[in-house]
Amino acid sequence: MTNAIGPNFLTLQVRDVERARRFYTEVVGFKETESKVPTAAVLETEPIKIALRQATVDLDSVTELGWGVVLWIKAKDPDGLAKTVADHGVTITKPPCDGFCGREFQFKDPDGYELTVYEG
Repeated sequence: MTNAIGPNFLTLQVRDVERARRFYTEVVGFKETESKVPTAAVLETEPIKIALRQATVDLDSVTELGWGVVLWIKAKDPDGLAKTVADHGVTITKPPCDGFCGREFQFKDPDGYELTVYEG
């Protein structure tokens, strides 16, 4: 029998922690919480926290970060958030549409990670 419970924390390795922190707080709208790691910013997200950490690997050695992994972010107003990120010049990779989980859209963060925002 295993004692594994499930995901409890998510970390994105980024090129510039301050740039990523500003993007996720000022553009996406997450709140920041205390971080015990000086090279990381922690976002107060639910149901699990997201950390943005200075990369410990060469992120430029691959063509796509997180290839095959998409982060799903629940939002009350996906269309409003899509407008906000587009107004900030963010690349929208899938425009707002009706999906299996309600309204959704996809975009890439400054490091190229793909995120899907959905209504849920």
